[in-house]
Amino acid sequence: MAVDATELDRLFQVIASRKGADASTSYSARLMAGGPALCARKLGEEAIETVIASLGSDRKAIIAESADLLYHWLVMLAAAEIDPADVYAELARREGRSGLDEKASRTDGTKQ
Repeated sequence: MAVDATELDRLFQVIASRKGADASTSYSARLMAGGPALCARKLGEEAIETVIASLGSDRKAIIAESADLLYHWLVMLAAAEIDPADVYAELARREGRSGLDEKASRTDGTKQ
């Protein structure tokens, strides 16, 4: 089975459809009911878990935590009313440009 960003797009559509749904019947709805701050906190927790898994040698754990990270990233985007296509467009805009040059050109203080 070929897997690409369409998997993320389909998952995002499901997550977005849960916004405003009964929080007792949907984990996505429960997260979004907590607002963008809760979604961001959960994303941060998953990022840390992904880093910890990546420090080990358990490939399955890294894959599982990465999937959790992507899911929570999409929930955070849905809560913030940002379409992943906007993120993809930003990545496309940066394509072919040195990461060092891109960071040096930033004027918003995010040059790390």
